[in-house]
Amino acid sequence: MLLANKTAVVYGAGGAIGRAVARAFAEDGATVHLAGRTAAPLEAVAAEINAAGGDAHAGVVDAMDERAVQDHLDAIAADAGQIDVSFNLISHGDVHGVPLLDISAEDFSRPIDIATVGNFHTMRAAARRMVKQRSGVILTLTSPPAKLVGPLMGGTAVAEAAVETFTRCLAAEIGLHGVRVLGLRSEGIPGAWAEDWHTNVFDTPVEATEGLDPEGHANVLAERTMLQRTPTLAEMTAVAVFLASDRAAAMTGTITNMTCGSVPD
Repeated sequence: MLLANKTAVVYGAGGAIGRAVARAFAEDGATVHLAGRTAAPLEAVAAEINAAGGDAHAGVVDAMDERAVQDHLDAIAADAGQIDVSFNLISHGDVHGVPLLDISAEDFSRPIDIATVGNFHTMRAAARRMVKQRSGVILTLTSPPAKLVGPLMGGTAVAEAAVETFTRCLAAEIGLHGVRVLGLRSEGIPGAWAEDWHTNVFDTPVEATEGLDPEGHANVLAERTMLQRTPTLAEMTAVAVFLASDRAAAMTGTITNMTCGSVPD
C-alpha cells in the first residue's frame, strides 16, 4: 500500500471529492483524519471507512479559523507523532452565471477569501509541523479556471489562480526541509457536480446557480476536452494517492494536470 503508516488530514471530507479522497487514502493504508464544519457527514464517512477495515477519525474544524486548525493538528500529532499528508478540499462558495458587471462584491470576493485564507491556514499549519519533522506532503486542488479563463465564473478564476501560485510559493520556501507541496488541477467531475452543485461552504443554497443544470454543464465540459470526457472520481483519487506517496518523492512545486486535455499545459 502506497500510504501505509502515513497520517493524513483531509479538510472538506464530508463533500463528494473529500469523501472519495479520504476513502482512497485509507484504502492505501493511511490513518485519515476527516475535518470539516459539520459533524454528521464526517462521522458518516469515518464510519464507512472503519467498517471497511480502514482507520478514520472525524473532527469538526473550520478551515477559516486559524486557531482551530492549529489545535486540531496539535491533537493529531500528539497521538500519531507526525502529520504526513494535508489536503484542503473545502468548497469556496462560488457564484457562477452572473456577469462581472452585475455580481456583488460579496459574491465575487467570497471564493477568493475562502480559497486563499482557508488554504493559507491549513497549509501553513501543516508546513510548520512538517518542516520540524523534515518530511510531509501538502496538496491543493484547482480546476481549469486557474489557467483557462471563461465568462460568468465570478471570483473562481482569481481564487484558483491564487491557490496554484501559493502552492508554488510555499514549495519554494520549504522544499529544503524535505517537505513537498503539490497541486492537482482537475476538470469537473460529474459525480461531484451532481452532489455538490447547489451547496456552498456555508451549507446553504447559492441562488445564482439554481438555474444551472449540472448534467448539461458536465456535457459542455466534456466537449471541450481532448479526450471528450471528464475525469472520474476514481482517476482523481488515484492521482492524489500517488502524489501523496513516496513514489512521487521527486515532485514538488508543480501542478498535476488531469483535465483530460481541456487545459493543454
